Amino acid sequence: MLDKIVKRSQGYQPKQTLFTISDKFSTLYVVRSGSFKTTISASNGREQVTGFYFPGEFIGLEALHMPSYQSTAVALEASSVCALPYKKVQALGESMPRLQSQLLTRLSKELAGDKTFMLLLGKKTSEEKLATYLLSLSKRFEHRGFSAKEFSLTMSRSDIANHLGLAVETISRVFTKFQENGLIVIDGKTITLANINKIQALCG
Repeated sequence: MLDKIVKRSQGYQPKQTLFTISDKFSTLYVVRSGSFKTTISASNGREQVTGFYFPGEFIGLEALHMPSYQSTAVALEASSVCALPYKKVQALGESMPRLQSQLLTRLSKELAGDKTFMLLLGKKTSEEKLATYLLSLSKRFEHRGFSAKEFSLTMSRSDIANHLGLAVETISRVFTKFQENGLIVIDGKTITLANINKIQALCG
C-alpha cells in the first residue's frame, strides 16, 4: 500500500538541489542511492552544514510541523530518492498504526541525534569530535546492511569541518594523525576504520 504512493526520482547530479529552505513542505524523502547534505544560512551569512544522509534515511522530517522545509538539501554525488507525499502518508497512517509508529520512531531518532550532536560540538576536543563522527557513520551504515568498517566519505573535508564546528586545517590535521597512528586508512574517498577499539576510546 505504501509502495503505491511512493514516487521514485529520475536522479540528482552532484550539487543539484532536492529542496530549499523556502520551499513549501509537502513531501518526505528517503535516500534511495547516493548521499545528500542539508544546510542552513547562519546569522552571519555563512552556510552551516546540518546533516548528511545516506541510503535508507529520511530527509525533511524536521519540517513535519512547519509550513516549509527547515533546510536546503543538496546531492553530494549522483543520487536518487523515493518521495513520499506527506498528506497521503498521513491518510495511509490512519489505517496503518504501524506506519505512524515507524515515523515517530524515526523522528525520535532524529531528535536524539540532534542532542548528541550538540554535545559533540560543545564538549569534545577536535580528535574526539572526528572519532565520534566516524563511529556515528559506521553505526548508520551497519544498521542499513552496509560495511561498518569501510565506507565512502562523499562529503568534502570542508563540509565535515563545517558540520563539526572545526577549521578545515584542523580536520585535515586530525585525519592525518589518525592515519599515522593506524586508526584509519584513506584511499581516495574510501575510509577504512582499521582500529575501531582505539577510535571508541578516543570518543571520551
